[in-house]
Amino acid sequence: MIQVQQENFQVDDLYNNLLKANQTGAVVMFVGLVRQFSDLSKQACSFELEHYPGMTERNLQAIVDEANSRWSLLDVSVVHRVGRLSIDDQIVFVGVSAAHRAEAFEACDFIMDYLKSRAAFWKKETQGLESRWVAANTNDEKSLERWVK
Repeated sequence: MIQVQQENFQVDDLYNNLLKANQTGAVVMFVGLVRQFSDLSKQACSFELEHYPGMTERNLQAIVDEANSRWSLLDVSVVHRVGRLSIDDQIVFVGVSAAHRAEAFEACDFIMDYLKSRAAFWKKETQGLESRWVAANTNDEKSLERWVK
């Protein structure tokens, strides 16, 4: 399941959707939150995530397809919010179910690394009356190096 939405999501519902009767040995989940301090402003009050409908979902599907080609996964769920978000809001959920924990951990980590660098999202931080678009993070790009075959 891949969803891009403005609404918040319920982690327990997403978790339950990943369970496959008598097959699931592991579920690994990641939930990203809006933190108090950003890399640029150190005091971001809120930010806005924009996306290109259709293209963003295709990007996410390609990332999930690649994860499925590398590991034997039972199910993958990616939910990413867009719109205006504030401190402590949930931004992204990535959940992976597999027969074994190693595959679930690696696939979840892979999906998040690629989502941070390759998915079609744009972030604008706002502090007071000032807003700025956030550039790509070099650490996120560096994280991709370990996944190159």
